[in-house]
Amino acid sequence: MTLYWLVLAAAILTSLIGQVLLKAGTLGEGNFLVQLFRWQTIIGLGCYGGAAMLYIVALRKIPMSVALPCTAASYVVIALVGHFLFGESLGGQKIAAIGLISLGVALLATA
Repeated sequence: MTLYWLVLAAAILTSLIGQVLLKAGTLGEGNFLVQLFRWQTIIGLGCYGGAAMLYIVALRKIPMSVALPCTAASYVVIALVGHFLFGESLGGQKIAAIGLISLGVALLATA
């Protein structure tokens, strides 16, 4: 069972990397088609596909009612990445939401 939790963690991490790359692909000049064919966007989309495959493997042994909410852990990390890498705001309301999400993920993962 531990293997499937590791696979779920890998799916979450791969999805997170994909999100960062998709954001990086939007930076700079150009219209949507230019952004779509940037290497960051293409690799980011590939990461999403890889994350989906890993998630499917994790679902073999982890209940979907637990696995999907655990992917919310990426919301916490991506808010911090957005703040530190892309200069996005991180106010008190977002910090409180991050705390609630973290608590919910922890509760579900131990259920």
